[in-house]
Amino acid sequence: MNLSYNWLKDYVDHQLQPEELSDLLTMSGLEVEGVEVIGNSMEGVVVGHVLSVSRHPNADRLSCCVVDVAGEEPLPIVCGAPNVAAGQRVPVATVGTRLMLPGRENPDEKVEVKIKKSKIRGEESRGMICAEDELGLSDNHDGIMVLDGEAKIGQAFSSYLEERSLSFQDHVIDVSITPNRPDAISHIGASRDVAAIVNTPLLYPEVDVPNSGGDAQSLIDVEIEAPEACRRYAAMVVQGITVKESPAWLKQRLTAIGLRPRNNMVDITNYVMYECGQPLHAFDYDQIAGKKIIVRFNKGGEKFTTLDSKERELPDNTLMICDGDRPVALAGIMGGENSEVTDQTVNVLIESAYFDPSTIRKTAKALSLQTDASYRFERGVDSNGQVWAAARAAALMAELGGGTIVSGVQDEHPSPITPPVVAVRHKRIETIVGRKIDAEEVVRLLSSIGFKVEDKGGSYTCAVPSFRPDVEREIDVIEEVARLSGYHNIPEPAHTVVPSLTPRVNPELVLRRQVKTLLLGLGFRETYTNSMLRKEVAETFNVPVLTGGEGDVVETLKPISQEMAALRPSLLPGLLSVIGYNQNRGQRSLRLMEFGKVFQAGMDSNAFVPGYKEHTSLILCMCGPLEQVHWSSSVKSVTFHDLKGVVEALLQNLCGDAVEMKPVYDETPVTAYHLALEVKGTPVGVIAAVSESQQKAYSLRDPVYVAELNWGALLPHLKSPISIMFSEFSRFPVVERDLAIQIDQSQAVGDLMQDMERAGGKLLKHIHVFDVYEGEQVETGKKSIAFGLRFGAGRTLKDKEVDRSVESIVKSLNKNFGAELRK
Repeated sequence: MNLSYNWLKDYVDHQLQPEELSDLLTMSGLEVEGVEVIGNSMEGVVVGHVLSVSRHPNADRLSCCVVDVAGEEPLPIVCGAPNVAAGQRVPVATVGTRLMLPGRENPDEKVEVKIKKSKIRGEESRGMICAEDELGLSDNHDGIMVLDGEAKIGQAFSSYLEERSLSFQDHVIDVSITPNRPDAISHIGASRDVAAIVNTPLLYPEVDVPNSGGDAQSLIDVEIEAPEACRRYAAMVVQGITVKESPAWLKQRLTAIGLRPRNNMVDITNYVMYECGQPLHAFDYDQIAGKKIIVRFNKGGEKFTTLDSKERELPDNTLMICDGDRPVALAGIMGGENSEVTDQTVNVLIESAYFDPSTIRKTAKALSLQTDASYRFERGVDSNGQVWAAARAAALMAELGGGTIVSGVQDEHPSPITPPVVAVRHKRIETIVGRKIDAEEVVRLLSSIGFKVEDKGGSYTCAVPSFRPDVEREIDVIEEVARLSGYHNIPEPAHTVVPSLTPRVNPELVLRRQVKTLLLGLGFRETYTNSMLRKEVAETFNVPVLTGGEGDVVETLKPISQEMAALRPSLLPGLLSVIGYNQNRGQRSLRLMEFGKVFQAGMDSNAFVPGYKEHTSLILCMCGPLEQVHWSSSVKSVTFHDLKGVVEALLQNLCGDAVEMKPVYDETPVTAYHLALEVKGTPVGVIAAVSESQQKAYSLRDPVYVAELNWGALLPHLKSPISIMFSEFSRFPVVERDLAIQIDQSQAVGDLMQDMERAGGKLLKHIHVFDVYEGEQVETGKKSIAFGLRFGAGRTLKDKEVDRSVESIVKSLNKNFGAELRK
């Protein structure tokens, strides 16, 4: 934000130079990014009287002027301005004057130019008649600057400006305002800090603030249909105004901070906004149908033409300002073309409101339309400053537009905001600030920025002002004391205590690193996704299949956008967005992984914050072709079993043989079917196929398979760290046997294999399925499964030993599952 050095001095009588003021603001928490000098010194610029103007003999667009500057003789000056005329009083830069003028190669960059005696197209010129932008007074280059008739010929132009309370040089201070300081987005807000630091009173403009009611209530009716989005709406009326060019002092103030003056009514609303931070809007009162203002959400499918003459299609839940017939403004963002102030306007309705920050932020983002007004409403304006700002603007309109203020104000205030009262300990202040500080100084600093402080001897009760929505806790108040007393005054300790501890490696982090390395070796790539989601998305993915338990979605307080309204209960929605993004850019063969925190509301004895559950999850994803497409081979797509094999290999390294997989064929809103993973009866995760509805929602081109593991639940069962052991190849031959059994169609193979491993004893080294058959020669409702068995030992096996193991396996399968040996 740009602050004018001269403008700031209207509110605080400081004796600081611009550089000193910049340092002070930075050390108080308002970081200054730069200081720019605007205007010229005006040395050598005098008031001249144009005696005559004639056409240049060699140029159609130039004029030859004779100008009296009260010197020995009038000066011949060649001028290119279209508005130069005899009899005018004008500012003249005499020979030797140095001005900062736009460069020829880059007009946006100003360079110093010395005025010299010269010939222009054969005609002598001994000076320059100046426009406002050439003197640094504004950006106006429509013609030369014409002075009033009382200007004294030969008078120094700087004296002329000072007599009219105009400054000819200013310093623009560019301040970076953090989102938590909405109070500082104005000249009064910044001046409040300066006044507190230099211990000088803050000079508020004198404003006659009206009480609610009066004649204004009979001229305009206000109805708020959305009190949750508009907590206050104040309206005042000024009658009989004349819309015209703003006076020089007002134009100069706005130009200094980068605004372009329009007319006196619009300029006043901008001036007051930059003065106190409250956005205003001026309606042509006579264009308000029914003399009624209605604040409501849009009705869907509405279009609206804003002041920039663009017709916009409004998103749902756009807050609108309407009259008796139609919308007239986008609340908190921009007015409408159908009710704007024009040269024919004679009566003005002033709007001064408090709009909900998240509502304005959502609409501004959806429309890609950020304005000075929305910038302030998004951060939160003073909830009690609406009537003051409206009255300030009304007084200026009456003064500069010749109008009459209608008595009273229509002030609808359905949802007042009560600022908090915070208890602060003095000892805590000194601990945080790092030095002794007097109680009187604490009270002075906080009182000077609007806090109502009661010293209770060792502690304070601080009533937070309404323009500080960011202050809620004790530490927030302490921060105010620290920054106002000066961060540079915080002493640097003479000694720093370094704990004498032997650095230790966190075994969990070592294990996590090993898991990442293992997965990278299997072709996976690590991703990082946002932990915040839209609330509707979080609710969709808050299913026990993924979360491992019941719990509500955790909503964020004061979200900066609806895209960040809740914390993720699962890593899956973020990963699906990543898959869609990559597929849209031609990347179909994807293997992705992520470690991240997931959240739910609910009771957990180990919770860091009571009432909330939080744990680390590991998610794996596979989709698309199993291998890169090649001319020599056919394309094979990833299947559920490919991911299952990766998870089995991973858990085999982590947990050994303790993992159980239980198939579940019930469809959920996010999964088509899944395997539930357990370790010694404890649920630790899931392997699932993403449902078709979610594939469509994320515009995914291929089936997606995911595995989400509860890392916290796995940890007690993990080998820490993963041990890498050398295993010597056996010097003895192995014995392989095939075994085909007939079993019920619904029987899971995993349970069969676990039973076979127990029954086969130590000789059985490996089992794999090489065929599954259903059809002829197999009973209805049955299936045939063929297993390959491998036996081995540190010696040569005998057939009888292998036969006994196979017989034991067959008997166990028959007893426990009713399996029959297929012959």
